[in-house]
Amino acid sequence: MTSATELEAATFRKLLEHLDNNKDVQNIDLMILAGFCRNCLGKWYLAAAEERNMALTEAQAREAIYGMPYSQWKAKYQLPATAEQLEAFEKRQK
Repeated sequence: MTSATELEAATFRKLLEHLDNNKDVQNIDLMILAGFCRNCLGKWYLAAAEERNMALTEAQAREAIYGMPYSQWKAKYQLPATAEQLEAFEKRQK
């Protein structure tokens, strides 16, 4: 029998796969639309590890989310935010 935890884990893996297949979706776009981004997922992943007394660094947590070191992902895929993105992000923060 499949547990809820197994379903949640499979769903999480699918989310990471979807984000990996859509690298053109910038973190700022995710923040504007959903209020969270890949970096947030990395922080939540790290927090979950800490809650379970698992040794994990922020860099390792981000790599689990990005599928590569964050610095490498950022250099290859992150674009500068546009004025429109920054404006939309600021509006969301209010």
